[in-house]
Amino acid sequence: MTKKVRWGVIGAGGIADRRTIPGMMLCDNAELVAVMEINMELAEKCRAKWGCKKAYDSEAALLADPEVDAVYIASPVFLHAKQAMAAADAGKHILIEKPLAMTAEEGQKVVEHCKEKGVLIAAGLMMRFGAYVQAMKKAVAEGKIGRPVSGYAQFTGWYPDMPGNWRQSKKNGGGGAMMDMGVHCIDLMQYILGTKAKDVAAFNDTISFRYDVEDTSTVLMRMENGAQCVVQSNFNIADDAAKWRIEIFGEEGRLIGDTVIGQVDGGKLDAMFLGKQGGYDAQQDKKDGQRTQIQVEFGNMYAREIESFSNSILTGAPVEVPAEEAVQVQRIMEAAYRSSDEGVTVKL
Repeated sequence: MTKKVRWGVIGAGGIADRRTIPGMMLCDNAELVAVMEINMELAEKCRAKWGCKKAYDSEAALLADPEVDAVYIASPVFLHAKQAMAAADAGKHILIEKPLAMTAEEGQKVVEHCKEKGVLIAAGLMMRFGAYVQAMKKAVAEGKIGRPVSGYAQFTGWYPDMPGNWRQSKKNGGGGAMMDMGVHCIDLMQYILGTKAKDVAAFNDTISFRYDVEDTSTVLMRMENGAQCVVQSNFNIADDAAKWRIEIFGEEGRLIGDTVIGQVDGGKLDAMFLGKQGGYDAQQDKKDGQRTQIQVEFGNMYAREIESFSNSILTGAPVEVPAEEAVQVQRIMEAAYRSSDEGVTVKL
């Protein structure tokens, strides 16, 4: 029998209930043993739904449970740092939703605390485990599109005013559309291209709703390899009109991913690998080149995320999404907020 990591979930409603716990149930090396919610009625309801052994209404009680090896933290952002450090103090390994903390500085303290306590900590940037995202990264690394020069990503939805919603509160969530949705695209740009952002400029505005975080965000990044990338995230685009996409263009081809990001592994990938280009074509008759079909196997990104981190816990394999990388992405977002506020380009 495969050895399993015994998991507890802190904040078992929301994304945990909709996506991560169902993914966990598909893993051979993971077992859900405990859930925690803000009151026992909710916790017990979740326990019964997923058939796990224990329900708690405080993170302290769950963290004191000797049967829990690792915790998944999916609580509001303002609670992340405190809960993660408490988990480290209890000797539990940690998978934590993005952003890691309210600020990059606070997130770095969490990372350092976990190192001191000898526990692993990974960030919940699960879109890295998408089948086409992996294929795009591989194609770029193999030079299939030549030198990457341009990237574009868009991740949007409809998120109207909801009084009391923590994601619409700067105090409780730290930011809005960029912090909640754009974070994935910023991370994926760096991940797929295999390079980091070095300069950031942005516009962040609230133009449709009344909450105090941005509902509209455009971020421009100049990467260390010279590529220029744009990330757009919105809370004010109708769900049925929204396009979730990530596109990479190089000197010798392109990778256009339509609906390859999101919470479900799928979409379409338009790949074109043209090879070295010749001289200038004054005729400029635009015609598409030959497309390359890339075969992938779709799966559950959350299951892959849990399985990967559980494997790192069990075998010592490197963590695929180390929390340090989420802290670096948060530094980019903080630079984007500063750029928007001050009207400047920020060097990282």
